[in-house]
Amino acid sequence: MHAHDTVQNPAPASLPMAGQAIAMPATSSVTLACTGEQYPCRHDESLLHGMLRLGRKGIPAGCTNGGCGVCKVHVTCGQVHRIGVISRAHVSVEEEAAGYTLACRTAPDTDVTLDVVGRVRRNVMRSVVGGGNATTSESAR
Repeated sequence: MHAHDTVQNPAPASLPMAGQAIAMPATSSVTLACTGEQYPCRHDESLLHGMLRLGRKGIPAGCTNGGCGVCKVHVTCGQVHRIGVISRAHVSVEEEAAGYTLACRTAPDTDVTLDVVGRVRRNVMRSVVGGGNATTSESAR
């Protein structure tokens, strides 16, 4: 470098200029049909991660990588996209076409309504009705 050369250090692109809003990841509202609870979920995070932020102890996470099937849900309304591989042992091609997926490997594109199925549904309903001691129409299924 020569004495007459100048170095310009532009502001990093990731920092907002004065008066600009900081861009936040897009979010959608996710509704659990069985309880009516809603939670925000970023478009780049799994539906399971959003459910866990509810602070509910009754929602097991399982392996969180699509292999165990504990977090199986049915998307009854809205659009989602896969963010990882889903085990066909837990969600068949036909089930996926009908809206079934694993919450740990799926993220929302729009507001979504989920019907929680399998072991997760029993845990969600147990925490709603008070520790699993009450009988509901769901527990009779």
